[in-house]
Amino acid sequence: MIPIRDTIPSQRKAWVVRLLLVMNLGFFVGELLQGAGVVAFVYRFGVVPSSWAGTTFAELLQWPGRLATLVTSQFLHGSLVHLGSNMLYLWIFGDNVEDRLGHGRFVVLYLSSGAIAALVQLLVQPASSVPLIGASGAIAGVLGAYLLLFPFARITTLVPMFPLWQFVDLPALVFLGLWFLLQWAQGLTTIGQFADVGGGIAWWAHIGGFVSGLIFVRAWRIRRLYF
Repeated sequence: MIPIRDTIPSQRKAWVVRLLLVMNLGFFVGELLQGAGVVAFVYRFGVVPSSWAGTTFAELLQWPGRLATLVTSQFLHGSLVHLGSNMLYLWIFGDNVEDRLGHGRFVVLYLSSGAIAALVQLLVQPASSVPLIGASGAIAGVLGAYLLLFPFARITTLVPMFPLWQFVDLPALVFLGLWFLLQWAQGLTTIGQFADVGGGIAWWAHIGGFVSGLIFVRAWRIRRLYF
């Protein structure tokens, strides 16, 4: 399913969403400019689960840098498709969430959800040496917040109905509920495996980010809107 648009008008400009779109695009261009050094670049600024198991004094000195990757990894992407799909979801769902939370709380939700998402994936696959990169965990937090804030909003969705694709209006509760169930089902197949199982997708990061978005909205007691 590919979301196309939602039905909720925003009351103010989503400046943070726009800034995040520009930053993600800028970081992706920066990756492309690395050339042959892109692999080292990704290992430096991505979250590498196996590197978090260090116990020696020398390895402990590296922890500030490792903690920083919980944020820097959110702005790296493995391909144009990876970037494009994440930015599509951010554009469709992020503006309304930012509108309800305000700019400051939206930044907290986004970055914190992304960091929590990486930590959840790290706990599930601690021995993996594959870097965790991408905004998916942070955007999953936005989706979790959207579900609580706008459960009955309509999401125009492009759905495969073979041999054709059809546009269908789905309630956010249905669209995001199906999205979460897919992440959960796929995540169950990767428990105890390395990150390259399941196409290299960090399913548990998506789950962790989504749940953190739910928790933030509940903790802040933001009132949901009905449409």
